[in-house]
Amino acid sequence: MTLASEDAVLTWTEPDPIPLRGTLVLLPGRGESAQVYERFGRRLAADAYRVHAITAPADDPARAQEQLTSLLAAADPERPRIVAGSDAGAAFAAHLAATRRLPRASALILAGLPATPRAAAGRDWDAELDARSFCPTHRGRISEAGVRPGELFTDLPGEWFDPDVPGEITVPVLGVHGADDPISPLDDVRRWYAAVPRADLVSIAGAPHDVLNDQTHRTVAATVVLFLERLRNGALLARTERTYQ
Repeated sequence: MTLASEDAVLTWTEPDPIPLRGTLVLLPGRGESAQVYERFGRRLAADAYRVHAITAPADDPARAQEQLTSLLAAADPERPRIVAGSDAGAAFAAHLAATRRLPRASALILAGLPATPRAAAGRDWDAELDARSFCPTHRGRISEAGVRPGELFTDLPGEWFDPDVPGEITVPVLGVHGADDPISPLDDVRRWYAAVPRADLVSIAGAPHDVLNDQTHRTVAATVVLFLERLRNGALLARTERTYQ
């Protein structure tokens, strides 16, 4: 497995000689860099999914869309091409899918999707860490990777939250959400997912906002891989909801 970096894109590749199973492009959340998702990228790459983490759309939506479009176009068309997003990255991915600007995407994976463009009330850094993740390893990683304090509590573009967005998404969607998310409460996003034609919503008991990188990151990664394998095998993906510990 190798890690490559080019033009603010980080890539984790499948181990040689295991054949590629699919490509996943990840959009980070507010205040985050691609480095925040190294553990997630390595774990999925070990299962032969190539993972690219790109520019956070809250920082530069035009650049994020350019990178996303380029990576999807370059990915193997015979294997699934998935767009994943966390926090603002999830909202941006859903917006692009609903407005037909992800023509090559096979599915979406949305983690910690915000329910509204209005930001949660600001907190100090210690409280922000608690809102993001309880995993001590990831909390250390957040500081090392240069997460910008306070940016989690900034508003997002209103057009990303058009009420027609969920109903216009035609690809399968996996939603992964912390049951105790204080930034985007689970009850608020349930209504959003209920309007998506094919959405599988998984809530993680006890998890806060950064559900991909919390103490239950192994459960979440396994959930993602199971979804990807079902997608690869052509399984019928219908609307469901369940909770994992």
